[in-house]
Amino acid sequence: QVQLVESGGGLVQTGGSLRLSCAASGGTFSSYAMGWFRQAPGKERELVAAISWSGSSTYYADSVKGRFTASRDNAKNTVYLQMNSLKPEDTAVYYCAAAPSMQVGYNSWGQGTQVTVSS
Repeated sequence: QVQLVESGGGLVQTGGSLRLSCAASGGTFSSYAMGWFRQAPGKERELVAAISWSGSSTYYADSVKGRFTASRDNAKNTVYLQMNSLKPEDTAVYYCAAAPSMQVGYNSWGQGTQVTVSS
């Protein structure tokens, strides 16, 4: 399995931006689809964005569509989540995960990074 480490979280005001990074090691990164999940206190973990192994296909939850952009650099074994126009409801711990396909099978997870959006 691939090992994943997220970075880039922090505190930002409403309307601000953050870019999360997820560095992979120990596996063939370019063979995995990658997903970004988030979990807010008292809520279930949800998939907010995913990107195919080549980067040619992406998925976004309706709640982030048009504001978040997933991208990847297979040469750097890194996937990114650019988050713009942040809202207080985006506050959560964000996790990256690896899977054989974009929709199912996420079996490698990072430790998470906290994103807090103040109103």
